[in-house]
Amino acid sequence: MNKTFDVTIIGAGPAGLAAAVYTGRARLTTLVLEKGMPGGQILLTDFVENYPGFPEGVVPFELMENFKKHAEKFGAKIGTDEVKEIRKKDNLWNVVGNKEEYLAKAVIVAAGSSYSKLGVPKEEELTGKGVSFCATCDGAFFKDKEVGVVGGGDNALTEALFLTKFCQKVTLIHRRDQFRAEKILQERIEANDKIEVLLNTTVQEIQGEDRFDSVVVKNVKTNEILELKFDGLFVSIGTDPNTGFVKGLLDLDERGKIKVGPSMRTSQPGIFAAGDVTNACPEQMAVAVGSGVIAALSVDEYISNLES
Repeated sequence: MNKTFDVTIIGAGPAGLAAAVYTGRARLTTLVLEKGMPGGQILLTDFVENYPGFPEGVVPFELMENFKKHAEKFGAKIGTDEVKEIRKKDNLWNVVGNKEEYLAKAVIVAAGSSYSKLGVPKEEELTGKGVSFCATCDGAFFKDKEVGVVGGGDNALTEALFLTKFCQKVTLIHRRDQFRAEKILQERIEANDKIEVLLNTTVQEIQGEDRFDSVVVKNVKTNEILELKFDGLFVSIGTDPNTGFVKGLLDLDERGKIKVGPSMRTSQPGIFAAGDVTNACPEQMAVAVGSGVIAALSVDEYISNLES
């Protein structure tokens, strides 16, 4: 792809693909770069029921495949590459990937986020050996087994409910005295007799040699230490923004998210950001889509001003 694009979009999740629809309709030559399968992290969930326009819910793969087709309909090119750096080259931005380098007048960073880690002993060593970060990916491996889920947000409760399709019992472990998740999810947890809830409980250590065996937890009110034996452990404590490749270039907040203004402009002229990677968006798909549209409209205005 040895050519200059009007805009390069980093990330083919909801924010990036929504932006590509709008930049394509603005007749801006558009390249979307994604290191994996187009669709983003939403593909790791089994069902979406809070995206407007789908009252019965929708399968994420089908929805994101339509996003991709929509972007391509208006001329967006979708390439596979992992971006390592963005740097200035003359009056353009050079997006440096593992495979190639891509020049553009403007850039939209929509790189999304990755699962947060507990940071406890044996977590890294036993990931994929009974410790997982994705119930949709790995839940079926635990048919008729007992598992633990760590977390208290929407995703953790959704994962716990999903796992009851396969598992004999699910223990939901949360560090606070109440969940942060939507009330409807909390109601479903309470109504599900396969789920046991442990509040005010933190994970201290994961145990096992070649495979996960148990988890050591602490009650933050009583300081009681327990060892809980499960067949598997699912960690769902949030996400970290994929911003390593823009550190030192763009202004980031204390969580490492890209600081943006109302028009999704970053601290560098010509670079915009959208979706979970920014400090302006709650981690919801509909918000990511809207922020991608705003970024695309801002890019159109920016390039028009450059040309005039």
